[in-house]
Amino acid sequence: MKALSLISLALCCSLSAWADVRLEGPVEYGVFAVEIKDPQPGERVLTRARQPIQAGETVPARLGTKFGVRYRLSGKSESELPLTLLYFTPGLVGPDGRRQDKIEVTQKLLPGAEYDVMAYEFTEPHETRPGEWRFMVFQGERKLLEQRFEVR
Repeated sequence: MKALSLISLALCCSLSAWADVRLEGPVEYGVFAVEIKDPQPGERVLTRARQPIQAGETVPARLGTKFGVRYRLSGKSESELPLTLLYFTPGLVGPDGRRQDKIEVTQKLLPGAEYDVMAYEFTEPHETRPGEWRFMVFQGERKLLEQRFEVR
């Protein structure tokens, strides 16, 4: 019986450890201000964490557009479960003819980072397909946030 109690206590402690990570404050979402003229396919722009965001759910379907969410998490530590970032696309079809409906990224928690960012930048012409995108952030089975965008 004592062994069962210790297992229950260990399970409870491990679950409560990652349950302490939580969304804090408002989520910023929209199109990130990118100052690039005539972006070329494959070109990416390096930006800073506090890059201005033009708030909104409508995203222009053109190369160089970067959109997403910026949010703050509290209770982070490196030993926590990582975040899972899910990007649901309107069904991107690459040059190879393969369809991509979902992109999944695993991201370690960075306790020193003031903000976390989930963003997507159109770098190839086939990515600019109009339709709905959904961004979701999970830690384990817990959904921390969800944001929809309409690419036009």
